[in-house]
Amino acid sequence: MLFVVLLGWGAIAQAWSNHALATWPALSVLPQVAAAPSVAAETLEDFLMAEAPGIAALLEREERWARENVPAYPPRPDVLAFRAEGASPAELRNRFLAALRINPDSRLTLFLQVPPGQTSPRPSMALADVTTLKRGDARTSSFVALQARESVAVVDVLATASDEPDYGLDIGLWEDSGTTYGRRYGWGRQPFGANPVIEFASQAPFHIGFYHEAPIVYKAAPFLQRSYAEVRIHQWRSLAAHALATGHPYWGWRFAGWGLHYLQDLTQPYHARVLPGVGVAGMLWINALDLAGWHRPKEEAVTFVTNRHLALENYQLHRLRNAWLQRDLDGTPWRALLDTSRDGLGPYTNAFVRDVVSMESFAYADEVDAILERELPWKYTSDPAYVFGETEPDVDLVAVVAASGTAADRAMSRALAHLMGNFGTHTRGFIRSLAETAR
Repeated sequence: MLFVVLLGWGAIAQAWSNHALATWPALSVLPQVAAAPSVAAETLEDFLMAEAPGIAALLEREERWARENVPAYPPRPDVLAFRAEGASPAELRNRFLAALRINPDSRLTLFLQVPPGQTSPRPSMALADVTTLKRGDARTSSFVALQARESVAVVDVLATASDEPDYGLDIGLWEDSGTTYGRRYGWGRQPFGANPVIEFASQAPFHIGFYHEAPIVYKAAPFLQRSYAEVRIHQWRSLAAHALATGHPYWGWRFAGWGLHYLQDLTQPYHARVLPGVGVAGMLWINALDLAGWHRPKEEAVTFVTNRHLALENYQLHRLRNAWLQRDLDGTPWRALLDTSRDGLGPYTNAFVRDVVSMESFAYADEVDAILERELPWKYTSDPAYVFGETEPDVDLVAVVAASGTAADRAMSRALAHLMGNFGTHTRGFIRSLAETAR
């Protein structure tokens, strides 16, 4: 089978580290958010009890849209259709999660993330109260509890929610995931990225979009079309619009933040291109060698693409975290998040996800891969024995790059600024489109 290289792809199932760190500045210059009145927090159960009939009709429309518009979409089993009648608040919640086919153990509590270097008078929350995953780092994220009906800023709801889909919403959904709900949901077997060692590997096909590979790639590897970021973006945006229109602004903006997450994931080149830096002929050759029994080229390709992805993510996380902690708001990537010069790219449409967002990332993938290979020390990008994040825990590539000299620092800053510019532009475009529908 072509591209067995993807069997090891689960290590990069996540895209940007802590989306909230970039969402806050990106939306700080959007008047519809910056000037928006605070909203009252609301439990999911209260929202569902108030709007259950309308949500039932909306989710049926969502299912029809996905079947008609998303290639290789596995239809939702009819038995999972959301029903409004005869249910307690807890049962409505269960039916809602099942109809959306997300992890039923998702916490979905009332909470906020606190930016690095800031404090909050609200009570702190443990990681387990926010996410089903065991991973986490208190140095890069901390959480506080909200109470129902408590007033909260829209930008904080959006930023917090933009990171939330990485807290377990898409974990264990496949029939081979070993979960009861995965066997019920009808998504089929996980098409790629499966790695039992990595707890978040099963979310990979929901957070990527390989939409622009050569036709021969899809012919030989049709499983690449089984990626469902579009499904998540569309369903969360539709729910956001419904909540905003029916007087539930907290859930309107929280759903909007969830939709933002998947859109933002597609601004990451390693989520839009199978093997950045390797052309079609190169991929075919790697696969041919693997099928012939020479596995080292495939293994090295897996290592290199994984390490480079994680290196970019590491640099982005530390660069933005440092900006928050040091109030270094003049840095190139931070200023790129605030740059509104490209915000008139056109109205947000369903096709925008593929035709603009993902295409930009795909087109830049080879260049950013080359920058990482050229500017970072060899071991991080090109050493087949090095496993990023494990060989040397707690690597800080911002510090490494700074020690490498001015040229490396400028090149990495420009690369991240390019990507953060796209991140900011598309974050604002998505939210602007929702704010306009909510007028």
